[in-house]
Amino acid sequence: MNILGISAYYHDSAAALIADGRIVAAAQEERYTRKKHDAGFPTNAISYCLAEGGIALGDVDRIVFYDKPLLKFERLLETYLANAPRGFRSFLMSMPVWLTDKLYLKATLRREFSALGRIDEKCLAPMLFAEHHQSHAASAFFPSPFERAGVLCLDGVGEWATTSVWLGDGHRLRPRWQIDFPHSLGLLYSAFTYYTGFRVNSGEYKLMGLAPYGEPRYVDTILEHLIELKEDGTFHLDMSYFDYSTGLRMTNAKFDALFGGPPRDPDTSATQRDMDIARSIQVVTEEAVLRLARTVRSELDVEYLCLAGGVALNCVANGRVLREAGYRDLWIQPAAGDAGGAIGAALAAYYEYAGNERRPTSPDAMRGAYLGPAYTTADARVVLDRLGAPYQAYDGDAVVERCADLLAEGKVVGWFQGRMEFGPRALGGRSILGDPRSPTMQSVLNLKIKYRESFRPFAPAVKAEAVSDWFELDRASPYMLLVAPVGEKHRLPVDDAGSAGLARLKRQRSTLPAITHVDHSARVQTVHADTHPRFHALIEAFERRTGCPVLINTSFNVRGEPIVCTPEDAYRCFMGTEMDALAIEDLIVLKDAQPPALRARYPKQDFAPD
Repeated sequence: MNILGISAYYHDSAAALIADGRIVAAAQEERYTRKKHDAGFPTNAISYCLAEGGIALGDVDRIVFYDKPLLKFERLLETYLANAPRGFRSFLMSMPVWLTDKLYLKATLRREFSALGRIDEKCLAPMLFAEHHQSHAASAFFPSPFERAGVLCLDGVGEWATTSVWLGDGHRLRPRWQIDFPHSLGLLYSAFTYYTGFRVNSGEYKLMGLAPYGEPRYVDTILEHLIELKEDGTFHLDMSYFDYSTGLRMTNAKFDALFGGPPRDPDTSATQRDMDIARSIQVVTEEAVLRLARTVRSELDVEYLCLAGGVALNCVANGRVLREAGYRDLWIQPAAGDAGGAIGAALAAYYEYAGNERRPTSPDAMRGAYLGPAYTTADARVVLDRLGAPYQAYDGDAVVERCADLLAEGKVVGWFQGRMEFGPRALGGRSILGDPRSPTMQSVLNLKIKYRESFRPFAPAVKAEAVSDWFELDRASPYMLLVAPVGEKHRLPVDDAGSAGLARLKRQRSTLPAITHVDHSARVQTVHADTHPRFHALIEAFERRTGCPVLINTSFNVRGEPIVCTPEDAYRCFMGTEMDALAIEDLIVLKDAQPPALRARYPKQDFAPD
């Protein structure tokens, strides 16, 4: 049974192919169109999935969309009516697209698929629609290694639900309860993202990264005025401070007055006040997620927890749930946002709609999230030869040894190997790598290669067998979704007296300064030989040279652009930054060897904010 899952028309469009319950392929449309968070119909992602599965569109048994547009339209209408005449301008802007496309989504999808497959609409597979949080829950539970688990979904909003609790058991997901729009932990966090000068739906992780530089001075203000947080984790927002349900911005003048001024201009630098606000909403979010997780455990009598939805990408909160909520283990969908809904919708159809038996697999069914396209050394040769780019070819493991030499010398390496990752994290397929021992590498990567804010931390990729020797973490974290402290023996004494805010960034806090955040934390990725043998071999080779089984791993892209997909994308990004080397399968491209004509063709650019 071939099932194609689709996420589209809101943000982070994606497609996924399931064959007899196995995730064959999944990709986000942005990787092909080079338009970050592309919301369009995922034509390219669908074509890839079908090709990877070796099938034609006519071989697909079910097509499943990740939410129900009629329920979403009902929510929009009820919200506008309840708040009329407020929100009339927003109503006028949103209705045309609904009345022409989104309301008749089944017909729209059938036209798009017919054009894609060049077949008559009548030949298309039956089309199903899952609920938004059902897709999230299915993406969290069905690929997990657990036979029975609680499932907690937290995001901005689906149709109505913003928070939902499910019991996963075998091949079934049973909904337990939910919190409905406009009361949303995800939208509360996004409101602070907007207020502190970052872009909603892409800047939330910046807010999380900024938080450790501040103090939680506004926690009481948030809890007294904005959110009523109960002991069981359920909550209620005071909507008089927010405009997102009816207006064209997240917050309003009453919110501004509460925090003593308007939102930060994105073109200005973050102040200590912004850092304190970031820390405060992070503390509140962590507390809400932790209370909800404890409630799920006690109400459902479960030992395991699965998480999905955009809030599940808050890896600091995830770390606290792991340490403090009392579960034996948890599993988080690596593509926790809307893109992952494509996988969830397809799996929901396979298990719940078709009633197929489920056999959990270890470590999980996501195959390391390496679900995107791969390119051979021959493919890379064709691209580089066409461009006239000099390169060196290596046999077998020689490319690994050469890259390890470069990294040990302090060079920055673009690493393009195997299948592309699905989800927002680069996990060793499309990565930029560096030496975490360097006290200057964090600033070099941020300012000269990623072209992003100086405060942004980088993640360590650590050989899985060594994770407990370097971090206070006793289990696998293959998807970079858990934050853990750097091990005590690797920390250095630091005197922060008299320093505040970004001034603390200059203090060396461990023997791995480039991946150690100001609170001694790190967003850990464990690298496993069975899921990505070449990346694991590279870390081992680096360890033989340095004694350190850890590398900096950040996504192969620059600010405002999606992660690279093709060899040509990789070369373009490599040339537009100050990376020293590029490894594409068995080929290595050195920046110093590139001719002046290519340097002129790919100059460093001013990148748009993401």
